[in-house]
This record gives sequence, structure tokens and C-alpha cells, in this order.
Amino acid sequence: MSRAGQQTFVYDRPPVIAAHASVAGPKEAQGPLAPWFDALLEDDLLGQKSWELAEMEMVRRCVMDALNQARMPAESVQALLGGDLNNQIIASSFAARALGMPFLGQYGACSTFVQALAVASALISGGFLDSAACVASSHFCTAERQFRFPLELGTQRPPQASWTATACGCALLKGEGEGLRITSGTLGRVIDLNITDANHMGAAMAPAVFDTLAAHFSDMGRRAEDYDLIATGDLGWIGRDLLLELCDAAGVSLPPDRLIDCGASLFYREQDAHAGGSGCGCVASVSCGWLMKRLERGELNRLLLVGSGAMLSPTSSQQGQSVPGIACAVSIERGR
Repeated sequence: MSRAGQQTFVYDRPPVIAAHASVAGPKEAQGPLAPWFDALLEDDLLGQKSWELAEMEMVRRCVMDALNQARMPAESVQALLGGDLNNQIIASSFAARALGMPFLGQYGACSTFVQALAVASALISGGFLDSAACVASSHFCTAERQFRFPLELGTQRPPQASWTATACGCALLKGEGEGLRITSGTLGRVIDLNITDANHMGAAMAPAVFDTLAAHFSDMGRRAEDYDLIATGDLGWIGRDLLLELCDAAGVSLPPDRLIDCGASLFYREQDAHAGGSGCGCVASVSCGWLMKRLERGELNRLLLVGSGAMLSPTSSQQGQSVPGIACAVSIERGR
């Protein structure tokens, strides 16, 4: 593994995505990407006693699905890298307890899945691991209870609010074999433009996505046109437009036809998701479902996946703090 520029790792021994699995909830199952997910939940409680335990079970099932696809036993995976939006990332850690895998918890808010891919790829490319599972999840009901209001209140949501996806994605990485390759990873800086509306995730995260994109292009000597597609995590419809405005103002080329946002792709507008989807499971499920399958079919050859996260907590919001953003990127390619 080597460094490029200030913020980018180049994986000289590119990890291979040996298998990937995606799970989506009932609302997501009514959206445009439903045919691309591996499992669709009819009941978002999954037979559990709480929403938090339901999210844990969703993570466990998603990891097991990826393992079954790769025909690998759980004990052969050397590390599970994962995270979620619950306090102490309990959905991921409780799932790791059930799976019995060595666990390295991750937290980058909604960018967690891409962060996990970047870290696991570095460990594999550096020769420290031969295999790793990367997973991230979110659940509408757990996130609402923690970050906003109890569902029973029926609190009205402002137009700029996003809808936390009930979803999960898992990618199983190996040091050798056939499959998609992760060729580089760019770490992001925490960017804060003093957005204080805790509902306006797109505005909080778009500047961080722009900063990471600019860093990646500079470090790698590339442009947006060098990628078949650039997929951002969960800026939603509003945040995607803000990102294009930021690029235009800075003179950074980002053709709109090369940019998609996972949160803006997950729901139809008439589903009343307001600004679009969000949550750790948003980018994880969409990339492990729709995007990686498009790469495998040859519809895309090189993808830049940029996860975005809003680094807030209930405490920081209650104390009137602004909402910093973070973004992390990995490039995924077809071929040997």
C-alpha cells in the first residue's frame, strides 16, 4: 500500500469483493431499487422485542447472506468492521457477538460503510488481514427514537429532513481471488460551515463531500470524467444540488449525468421521504445492491463511492452546536 497526495491510500494489492449482500425494509421495498436488493423485509421488527434488537438481527442476517454467497464459514473471516447509528454501535457489536468474529467497530455517521471499506482495504493490502467483512446498518425507528422524537408523537417533519433507511449492506473482502477490486481510498476532513438545523443533513454534508472529492481528484491526478459514475452516500435531492453548486463555484468539473446519490435514489418522490434517504444503511445497501451489481454486469467499469456523514449527537443538538460533516471515498473497479 502507498500514499498519494495528502489524504489518499493506493492499494497496491487491491482487495477483492468476494461477495456482497443487501437488506432493505418495507418502505425501501416500495422504492425504485427494490429489485436490486437481496432481501426485502415484510416486518421491520423481524420478530424481535425492540427496534434495536431488530436492527442487530438485520445485520446478522446480512453478514450471513454474504458469507453464504462466498461459501465461507463465519470463523474464516479474520475481522468484521462495522457500525451503525445507535449509541455504542450496539447493532453491529451485538451482531458481532452472535457471529463470533473479531470485531473492529467503526463510526463515521452515515459514511460508516465507506470508512469500513477504506480501513479494511488498507489492512488487507498491507498484508495484515487476508479477509474482512464490512457492514453498516440503520433503522428508521431506532434513529428516530435516538435523534429526534418517539414515533408515537407523530411529530411533523420539515421538508429538508431526510428519511433514515431501514437497510443494511455487507461486503466480504479477500486478499486474492476474482471479483471487483477496491483500488484506492480517500480519508475526509471534518468540515463545518455552521449549519445548525439538525434536520438539514444535505446542507451539513455537501461541503464535506466536496472537500473529499477535491482531495481525491488532486491526490490521484484525476477528474470526474475518469469515473463512469460518482455515487454519494445520502445527500438527498437537496444536498446533491448543493454539491453541484459547490463544484461549479470552485471550478471543479462534476457533470450531473455522472453523479448519483444513494439517498436520492432509494425512494420515489411520492413516497414522502422528503429530502430522500439517509442513515448508515442507505449507502451500504444501495452500493452492495444496485451499484456493485451494475459493476459486475459490465454496465460500469470504475465507480467512485463517497460516503457522507453528519457528525452530530442528541447532546450536541440540544446544546445548540452546529452540525459538522465528514466524507470518505473508495474507488471500485472491474477487471484483474
